[in-house]
Amino acid sequence: MTIRPFTDEDLAGAAAALVEVHHTDGYPVEGVDDPEAWIKSEDVLAAWVAEDGGRIVGHVAVMKPQGEAAVELWIKRSGDSVDHVGVLARLFVVRSARKKAAGRRLMEAAVSHARAHGLRLVLDVMVKDASAIRLYERLGWRKIGETVHHFGSGETIPAVCYVSPAA
Repeated sequence: MTIRPFTDEDLAGAAAALVEVHHTDGYPVEGVDDPEAWIKSEDVLAAWVAEDGGRIVGHVAVMKPQGEAAVELWIKRSGDSVDHVGVLARLFVVRSARKKAAGRRLMEAAVSHARAHGLRLVLDVMVKDASAIRLYERLGWRKIGETVHHFGSGETIPAVCYVSPAA
């Protein structure tokens, strides 16, 4: 298993992995109609992939804040400026790679990048994604509040906000 920076050549493989994860886990709720655009958003600051046997099996990104509840909660709590906050997002790992610590290793790459660039990472995760919540908590992420995700379809889903461990 290799964790490395995302390149444009990874886009099709990452999109295929995303669609696979959506079919097994229902994540993401949005973005599956055009997975390549969802992965390669203009708001991505940096991204990594997990590759196993030449196949992309996972992905994570650090993104610019876009008004997420986790960002607002962290700024209120910490007094940080939005310029010092990044959003951990677009984390997905196909089921067959989860026992190989792909999720943990992708998150470590993102946290290391954020620290090197003076960013504190936050995220929000849907309450239904219990395995993701267990991963974040096992890695020392701290719950900072709750929110509700609103989707284009008018649907809402409860979510929990987290902040990365201090350096």
